[in-house]
Amino acid sequence: MLAIIILYFHQKVEKMNRKVLLLHGWGGSDYPHWQSWLAGEIAKNYATVSFFAFSDFENPKLDVWKDELKQQLKEFNPDIVICHSLANTLWFHLCNEGELKEIQKLILVAPPSNSCKIQELKSFFPLATPQNLYAKEAILVTSTDDPYLTIDEAKKLQETLSIEMKVLANAGHINADSGYGEWEWIYQQTTK
Repeated sequence: MLAIIILYFHQKVEKMNRKVLLLHGWGGSDYPHWQSWLAGEIAKNYATVSFFAFSDFENPKLDVWKDELKQQLKEFNPDIVICHSLANTLWFHLCNEGELKEIQKLILVAPPSNSCKIQELKSFFPLATPQNLYAKEAILVTSTDDPYLTIDEAKKLQETLSIEMKVLANAGHINADSGYGEWEWIYQQTTK
């Protein structure tokens, strides 16, 4: 019985010691966005979280954001990275450079199309889909009606990356505007 209790305690401490890095997209992810909520949930359960804020998130520049993320990865050394929107594209750029350290889990939430034409984001596109995500486990989370990635584009991305995909019905860009503030599923992904 004591061995079971020790094993349970060890597994609980191991999960609490996980470092989770949250990466926002264009415009940030402040309250009531699910990333803001998630940062609070992780912290209040005594795990380690970095809700990193890129500089000038209203006018992102690829080279600036890449440098900032490389520094954050070096300093924080995460086990889990959760990207939303443009942060997925940023992660793909770093993957294509081939200099990332492998992480335990990567969650790609609502990435935009790799051929996005939004003028303010032109330094990020076009983009080749990476061959290696530098993660032992990865999942793509998309919506049936995301304005920045069609469901067909999502399926093609999922096939190219050879990862699991979770499709949310009518969830838009999976942000606060589409009702994603408190989101228990995403929190559970940080505890597995």
